Amino acid sequence: MIKVGIIGATGYAGGELARLLLQRDDVDIVWFGSKSYVDQKYTSIYQNMYQMTDAVCKTDDMEELAELADVIFTATPQGFCASAVNEGILEKTKVIDLSADFRIKDVGVYETWYKISHAAPQLIEEAVYGLPEINREKIKGARLIANPGCYPTCSFLSIYPLVKEGMIDVSTLIIDAKSGTSGAGRGAKVNNLYCEVNESIKAYGVAGHRHTPEIEEQLSYAAGEPVVLNFTPHLVPMDRGILITAYASLKKKVTTEELLEIYRWYYEDEFFVRVLPNDVCPETRWVKGSNFVDVNVKADPRTNRVIMMGAMDNMVKGAAGQAIQNMNLMFGLPEDKGLRLMPMFP
Repeated sequence: MIKVGIIGATGYAGGELARLLLQRDDVDIVWFGSKSYVDQKYTSIYQNMYQMTDAVCKTDDMEELAELADVIFTATPQGFCASAVNEGILEKTKVIDLSADFRIKDVGVYETWYKISHAAPQLIEEAVYGLPEINREKIKGARLIANPGCYPTCSFLSIYPLVKEGMIDVSTLIIDAKSGTSGAGRGAKVNNLYCEVNESIKAYGVAGHRHTPEIEEQLSYAAGEPVVLNFTPHLVPMDRGILITAYASLKKKVTTEELLEIYRWYYEDEFFVRVLPNDVCPETRWVKGSNFVDVNVKADPRTNRVIMMGAMDNMVKGAAGQAIQNMNLMFGLPEDKGLRLMPMFP
């Protein structure tokens, strides 16, 4: 039995962690941590889990939780995990952080984009970027996991094969992204009210979204050279889901089928990455509620550019599902345990 603690259990990502983990018979959630709802019954906040647990929300005291849990998930705002975790805690338990605190290796880049000082720079080098498709072996032996962001996960997996194979000119790379409103979190914000987002779509974080350096850093590792790109996210009026459409110039003439062969080769052993048939474009409705990422690619011979596409659920593979995928690897369990979730439709 794996004893699990969740700090930030009342946010959307924390609620998704609870929903997925409460269905497992090999996991015991010993701590539902929340800064805002201490001493309230967890199911009074998430009524969908009524009778699934009688737990009462506790504090966000990671020191106390480390004495009880085999693994701690921190589904918290930027800055919390770095300020709370330390060597003593990591000697007692494993930590999977769903914030950006340990995703970016350059402290200066993190502090520039997130506008806060990093409280634990000494742990950055140890932290493993928790994208199983590229860091599986490192994840297995890790104490501290930096769970990737939602946009970076979908963007990277949609683009990675062609960057790794040197098929595209990375200086021409443009990523157009769209996300449902759950990506903005559960906090009350005027811009996310129903009347503000319904029947509308808008770009935000233009030329300055905080996921940009994370995407650039991971693609730079794949390319073997610095990658600087344009990343523009959009908010669409749906609960969950991410759609990526990326563009770049090809280095040589190549057909769509040749590009698809590259994707099939890279992802043939990756259960959670589904390479779609030629001319079938990814749609968010076909991955909703699942840990799958659907990807596809199309060559445009007229412009000698390529269009790379991906769709996933931002709350599952983009947050809680991927965090559990990492937990499974860290504890020597089948990677897909508790995650073979059939996408919901409609």
